[in-house]
Amino acid sequence: MSSIAVQPVIMAGGSGTRLWPLSRAGFPKQFLVLSGDSSLFQQAAARLQGLGDAHIAVAAPLVVGNEDHRFLVLDQLRELKIEPAAVLLEPVGRNTAPAVTLAALQALAGGADPVLVIAAADQTVTDGAAYTAALRGAIAMAAEGAIAILGVHPDRPETGYGYIRAEGERVAEFVEKPDLATAQRYVAAGSYYWNAGMFVLRASVWMAALERFRPDIAAACRKAWDARSSDAKFVRPGKAEFAAVPSESVDYAVMERCPGQLDIRMQPLAAGWNDLGAWEAVWQVAEKDAAGNASVGDAIVSDSRNTLVHATSRLVSVVGLEDVVVVETPDAVLVASREKSQDVKNIVNQLGREQRGEQALHRKVHRPWGWYDGIDQGPRHQVKRILVKPGASLSLQMHHHRAEHWIVVSGTAEVTIGDKVILLSENQSTYIPLGQTHRLANPGKVPLEIIEVQSGSYLGEDDIVRFEDTYGRT
Repeated sequence: MSSIAVQPVIMAGGSGTRLWPLSRAGFPKQFLVLSGDSSLFQQAAARLQGLGDAHIAVAAPLVVGNEDHRFLVLDQLRELKIEPAAVLLEPVGRNTAPAVTLAALQALAGGADPVLVIAAADQTVTDGAAYTAALRGAIAMAAEGAIAILGVHPDRPETGYGYIRAEGERVAEFVEKPDLATAQRYVAAGSYYWNAGMFVLRASVWMAALERFRPDIAAACRKAWDARSSDAKFVRPGKAEFAAVPSESVDYAVMERCPGQLDIRMQPLAAGWNDLGAWEAVWQVAEKDAAGNASVGDAIVSDSRNTLVHATSRLVSVVGLEDVVVVETPDAVLVASREKSQDVKNIVNQLGREQRGEQALHRKVHRPWGWYDGIDQGPRHQVKRILVKPGASLSLQMHHHRAEHWIVVSGTAEVTIGDKVILLSENQSTYIPLGQTHRLANPGKVPLEIIEVQSGSYLGEDDIVRFEDTYGRT
């Protein structure tokens, strides 16, 4: 018996607004470490790599994500020593149906027709062996030409998920997120399952189904694909062409139309699955004390019940709370009722309307060369901690409105100022005059950390003129 060729596809483009303030537009929830020592994205990648056996040949993963997160994807895969087949970069978000279509077109480009295993990057499971067994069952269905979708038997009347009604292994219908009374009826019926948003099918089967039900999306995606460009592992569909693709989810575009029309089957999944869609879901899967309290970081919880406390940068103490979520980050704190945690997105929307930075970025901002952390700020000054990875460098740049002082805390800095290049070691410093071209690089084999003191009339990140950049940002 020949092996089934499997192409894992990790959908990593979500924004995770309901996990604010930990999740931000520039560092969304799939890249966060919410438990253990790996991010949700890394957990998804590792689980998919474990699908192979004597009958299943698993390829390197395809990742579909946002252009702004491309280096987060590579860095986090590099930590796992996983080399992606390609990273497909959406210039704008167009929901999941176009994202899956990009993956299918990439998978078909080499002339093969592998089984695609489509998994979200922001879910968690507690039983890896059961997850693997369920996906292998779905792969067997897909190898026969079926569309296989994973369904989770509900253990509570959840109103935040869509449901699948199954008749044996056949999918009879998809139903929308219900109200509480309807969800209770679904749980009692026993034939309804949570839609886990994971599905398995051949690349050609997806394209045929999309052509049948939404030929407009298929045609627009092909047009964007034909205009693609490639840069190392990055594949970029045509920007203007992809912006013209209709925005639609996989479920609305294809899956909900399949019952009675195409061979669509359900594979049960009993692996402690959770999509961590809100802080309530994080509390559900967290380890708790005898009173139902869960905590992360430096937290003291007293006389409280069924409460989640997530401390990031300082001690957080709570007394006398019940069914409450408290999330602390260096620049924002959330206090919310657990049952209202889905509504955190309303706060994020308000921050966006007010154009506040807390919606998009943390105080600590990750960049392809490392990160910076804004530790102090005033009307005409700003202080940052900056870490540069070994061998990395910032762009050759200039500022119109600020001068900078750099003090090396650890490592070795190679500093370009105009036509002069100097090396600085621990406790040494230099000054960058306003209007002078300059560059910071780490020529060493250990991380470089510096303190940067900016002073001037304007200190925004957009006061940068880039002349040369390793990361294509000029």
